[in-house]
Amino acid sequence: MITETGRLILREMTENDFDALYAVLADTDNMKYYPHSFDESKVRNWIKRNMERYRIFGFGLWAVVLKETGEVIGDCGLTMQLIGGQIKPEIGYHIRKDCQGRGYASEAAKAVRDWTFRNTPFNIIYSYMKHSNVPSCRTAMAYGCRLVGEFEDDANERYKVYAISRAEWEELNRQYN
Repeated sequence: MITETGRLILREMTENDFDALYAVLADTDNMKYYPHSFDESKVRNWIKRNMERYRIFGFGLWAVVLKETGEVIGDCGLTMQLIGGQIKPEIGYHIRKDCQGRGYASEAAKAVRDWTFRNTPFNIIYSYMKHSNVPSCRTAMAYGCRLVGEFEDDANERYKVYAISRAEWEELNRQYN
């Protein structure tokens, strides 16, 4: 286990999580803001790539597990992403469609934010998403981010960039503790 919340456990994903992650990443509705949904091969590569990230960086996207049932409902974690032409630490999240709207993505993202500021030297964390992805924008704001910019990629897709700094996180902690 990497971290936990009141309802969730975040842990390293394994090949045994294939079926659960396939249900999230292969769902075309669930992945409508992503460049594509995944087939079996892409899901297996997704898991392998995150296992490699754990080995190299000590972090990656982690399996999001419901404490109550032990069921994997998605992933959330920290990765290094190309955002507006620069490599930056980014919190990403994918939650199974039937589990959305219950605050799981926000809860998991807050846990990843806290883990990141406690365990890495990063002074700012980002989340970025397609301009039209309102649910992901709300999740970023729910974990404390503010809109810091927008950019277009090579395919002329517009993206919003949200961020929270270590100082802003520390202030949040002072307010709530």
